[in-house]
Amino acid sequence: MPYTLSIRAARFLRRLLASSALLCAGLAVAQTGIPVRLMVGFPAGGGTDAIARTLAEPLKDELGAQVVVENRAGAGGQIAAQALKAAAPDGKTLFLSHDHTISILPQVVKNAGFDPARDFIPVAGFATFVNAFAVSGGTPAKSVNEYVNWVKGAGAGKGNVGVPAPASTPEFLVRLIGQKYGLDLVPVPYKGSAPMMGDMLGNQIAAGVASIPDFIENHKAGRLRVVAVLGTQRQAALPDVPTFAELGLAGFEDMPYYGIFAPAGTPRAVTDRFGEALAKVLAMPEVRNRLSAMGLTVGFMTQAQLASREQAYTKTWAGIIKASGFQPQ
Repeated sequence: MPYTLSIRAARFLRRLLASSALLCAGLAVAQTGIPVRLMVGFPAGGGTDAIARTLAEPLKDELGAQVVVENRAGAGGQIAAQALKAAAPDGKTLFLSHDHTISILPQVVKNAGFDPARDFIPVAGFATFVNAFAVSGGTPAKSVNEYVNWVKGAGAGKGNVGVPAPASTPEFLVRLIGQKYGLDLVPVPYKGSAPMMGDMLGNQIAAGVASIPDFIENHKAGRLRVVAVLGTQRQAALPDVPTFAELGLAGFEDMPYYGIFAPAGTPRAVTDRFGEALAKVLAMPEVRNRLSAMGLTVGFMTQAQLASREQAYTKTWAGIIKASGFQPQ
């Protein structure tokens, strides 16, 4: 009997030590002051970059460590995603991303170099958003119908529409809009929304499709015009802009998401710690107001809720991509 008890005691001690190790790992970010690298898959100056920087400062205070935004731009977030896969699962490297890199890109690229289901762990989500259609300041159109009539009467190249990444949600939207209105619209992919915005502001391209956060500041400043948004209802940040559903274009009602991801193998205590910090940050009125002003619908998602949303969105887009006849490239 004493021998049996000692075995049980040893097992209990091992479990206790394991739990303590995970707890220490979870608290390491807060206690050691080791900087947290928050990667973004798009260039500085774009909407996703602005969102990351909005969260980084208050997260620093909650975690007790610097949160450094690192732009690993290129290939629609693919470079950043591959870097996340290669990172140590110690909570020092995280990835802030929207739906494209996580749900869309692995379905449209033959060899993405990562598998979100195998290589990543959802940490927490913080917002949903919608994509929008905007025209440059040099384009005379002030509505979708005016844009349609202008393209039909304009010369070659006027139907070029910028998108932040190839084979992205915006690219599929451009094709659908063209089919709806009988236009020969050509999606022009960029390496992120920031260079696309530069060409729109310089009137090098007449229109673009991207997220509201990418467009909203220049729209408010009158440098370009958002003429329609996706989704089932108008957006609080752009109350005067109609939805495509109002204009008769349906099928893209499922709203994209923003979330934070960690390398596979990251201890649950670490991801829980970061999720708790993010929840506190999102509860701050100044943070919520700033993100809402960017066109986001702010709402904290737990690890399980983000995973569920990611899976559902991925499944929805698998059907859309297959129906479009698009072949992975």
